[in-house]
Amino acid sequence: MRKLTFFIFLIFIGVAVQAQEINWMSMNEALAAQEKEPKKIFMDAYTVWCGPCKMLDKNTFSHSDVIEFVNENYYPVKFNAEGNEEIDFKGQLFENPQYDPEKKKRRNSPHQLARALKITGYPSLVFFDEEANLIAPIAGYRTPKQLELYLKLFAEDEYKKMTSKEAFAVYQENFEGSFE
Repeated sequence: MRKLTFFIFLIFIGVAVQAQEINWMSMNEALAAQEKEPKKIFMDAYTVWCGPCKMLDKNTFSHSDVIEFVNENYYPVKFNAEGNEEIDFKGQLFENPQYDPEKKKRRNSPHQLARALKITGYPSLVFFDEEANLIAPIAGYRTPKQLELYLKLFAEDEYKKMTSKEAFAVYQENFEGSFE
């Protein structure tokens, strides 16, 4: 009986650990949620062929501190920057008219929203304020510790104090992260 109880406990712990993940939504869902309860948006702009995008999912977005902080402070959006999703953003419909369904697993045409946000590399981590105004896109792969700086910079409105590259450099130098 003890072995069975222990086995059930291990399964329960395993399911609980696996179940902890970022609560990704579409941009349309995040914008609708933002209308009901204002909160910043954190977008992962990825492509299906991008190796660093897959590493970000595996190494960074699976990290417990990242998961907890993102879910608590943002509406997290997973956006295929070469996909065919229609997005109603700020009264304008964004789509991908050159999308080729035959290229599902390789490079495709950039989505109109990716172009409007000036996303030039993948992955790009894009931050929006509580009214869906663009704060900044951050291009490139980030470890949990590297991402922490940006997550907190924008969530805590510290970016509003940044008036120069030097000010950001000072912030970055003095930043004390807590992600393990």
